Amino acid sequence: MVITDQQVRKLMDEFSKHQKVGLAAMRAGVDRKTARKYLESGKLPSERKKPRHWRTREDLFEEDWPWLDAILRELPGVEAVTLFDHLLELHPDRYEEGQLRTLQRRIKEWRATEGPPKELFLPQEHRPGEALQTDFTWATELEVTIPKKPLKRMLCHPVLPYSNWEWVTVCDSESMAALKRGIQEALFELAAVPDFSQTDNSTAATHDLRTGKRGFNREYVDLVEHFGMKARTTGVGEKEQNGDVEALNGVLKRRLKQLLVLRRNRDFGSRREYELWLQTAVRKLNCTRQTRLAEELAVMKPLTARRLAEFREERVRVTSGSMIRVKSNSYSVPSQLRGEHVRVLVYEDRLEVYYGGKQQVVVERLRGEGRHRVNYRHVIDSLVKKPGAFERYRYRDDLFPSEVFRRAFDVLCEALPQRKADIEYLRCLHLAAKTLEADVESTLRAFLDTGRLPKADEIKEAVSPEKPEIPEVSRDDVKLEDYDVLIERAKEAS
Repeated sequence: MVITDQQVRKLMDEFSKHQKVGLAAMRAGVDRKTARKYLESGKLPSERKKPRHWRTREDLFEEDWPWLDAILRELPGVEAVTLFDHLLELHPDRYEEGQLRTLQRRIKEWRATEGPPKELFLPQEHRPGEALQTDFTWATELEVTIPKKPLKRMLCHPVLPYSNWEWVTVCDSESMAALKRGIQEALFELAAVPDFSQTDNSTAATHDLRTGKRGFNREYVDLVEHFGMKARTTGVGEKEQNGDVEALNGVLKRRLKQLLVLRRNRDFGSRREYELWLQTAVRKLNCTRQTRLAEELAVMKPLTARRLAEFREERVRVTSGSMIRVKSNSYSVPSQLRGEHVRVLVYEDRLEVYYGGKQQVVVERLRGEGRHRVNYRHVIDSLVKKPGAFERYRYRDDLFPSEVFRRAFDVLCEALPQRKADIEYLRCLHLAAKTLEADVESTLRAFLDTGRLPKADEIKEAVSPEKPEIPEVSRDDVKLEDYDVLIERAKEAS
């Protein structure tokens, strides 16, 4: 039976109370002879153990260890699995799969005693007001929905390392637009400016030079200099140099998770509503950092620069198909703009299209390249006139606003010839564009659920509102003499 330090401490404590070995041994749960041994020595079990300098088992790798030692010294980064696989090929009769763990322990011990020096991460002291560290982090683990649909977005997260003051904005990617907005929002919330703006080597702030080093993008430098800061980045592959914001990424998301639990609802009405909730939560966290933040603000410069526009402006021509191409992606616009040049404001999350100084359409910005977004309302008039173009229309998949519309089209294709099915579906889609899409969708669903063929005329009849009945109102003849009587009575009363 193994005696623990805790049992012996209990034994000694009991013996000191009444000096009775038997009673103390019983209460400590040890044998009387064992109790006497520990009482006489006055040592705990852990203190009685002597270090062992001999092996209790045969060294399985003793014969091949000189070769292994040479390889480990020549190639310090080689893994134990790689070496073991090689040994199995050389000596299949000597080694078997279950011995890998033994080799891993042996190599781990060798690296701890004879291996090359390991790189150390040396903690640094932060100076008040020196730098604003900015990083991006995914927030999908918060499981937020907007509305009812999962929000797959990142957070731009600026931090002052000395006080741990932080700010947050919602963004789609690690883009320059997202970085500009995140830094600006943080600075205007602080109303002060540190000496440096520090990021990692994301492509938003830096780019590859022919020398192999990382240089700053001109647009990022202009942003930083506009607010009176200097650009600073971490070494390539040295994420720990941005360690404070990296650590606070996890801390922030854990706290937000708890706040969402208390909120009892992870659904928000809009992206803006979600961001305002985030920023309210961060303000409450920052209230606990006011003492050190005051030290930072005392040495930081006041914010005097104006806010920069958070968009890029492009002038593009609308194609004959009522499409514009912006940042390698295509978007539809109202057909009335065909052939015209429009002004496009490219935000981080949306495009705003202007013509003649008036906003024509706002569309969610696409990520990546070679993608497209077509609003069926922009092209349906032409498709109804030219239904033959629908079958091979390049963006046809965008003309199914929901799964119900797709099912309706499939049902029409099964019951009717292809051209007739196309015409019927386009007329339904035209009806959705001219009335309410939700009404047409609910009617289509009802037809599909009851097994009825969703023909356009029947859908239109079901969607059309009932004509109100105009009641007959009887009108009595009015005698003007009655008003004279009323006037005379009013004069008498006054």
